Amino acid sequence: MDRFVVVGLGNFGSSVTRTLYQHGHEVIAVDTDAAAVDDIAPHCSRAAHGDGREVPVLKELGADEADAAVVSTGDDLTASILATMALHDVGVENVYVKIISDNHARIMKQLGATEVVFPERESGFNLASRISEKGVVNYVRMGHDLSVQELVVPEQWQGHTLRELSVRAEHHLSVVAIHDTTIDEMIVPPDPSDTLKHTDTLIVAGTDEAIKNVADMASATAKEGE
Repeated sequence: MDRFVVVGLGNFGSSVTRTLYQHGHEVIAVDTDAAAVDDIAPHCSRAAHGDGREVPVLKELGADEADAAVVSTGDDLTASILATMALHDVGVENVYVKIISDNHARIMKQLGATEVVFPERESGFNLASRISEKGVVNYVRMGHDLSVQELVVPEQWQGHTLRELSVRAEHHLSVVAIHDTTIDEMIVPPDPSDTLKHTDTLIVAGTDEAIKNVADMASATAKEGE
């Protein structure tokens, strides 16, 4: 079981706290808003009303023994800077920071943040990607020109197996899972000998260009089914 510290309990910080705790980790949540602390208390190992920008506060909470931390201080740029510095000062090497702008991202990276997260931009990008192509069910960006997407099975692929289709060789994609939507079961890893059905969706990983080529086929399939 890993120990995590979450500084800032807005929507993002609270969601991270709940999810980490549900996954069986020890989670220490801290915020200056007493109401937010009370709300999260049943969903974490320890909820503290305090200033996560202060080294003594973090040490008292046991942050010096944390495996990683998440900083989510809303629009308060100064708070995120000070909290990140304080976490590094107590010895937390991996600090993930919610950001609000490109300038914010640049500053946090210079301060040694392990990763910056821009939820509003990412959710907007993912929504636009999904609604612009009807064959796309879900979209997760993994980095520059790389993503994982859930696609409708193209009509040309229905009734065939992954082995027959040679998806990796022919389309330069990896099918990491098949989602059987009739029973809502995720098959990971997929059996290459299973026949694809029109009720399946595919979770594929690869470059944006390679996925778009298959998504175009899937989009045509989706439109024909309307």
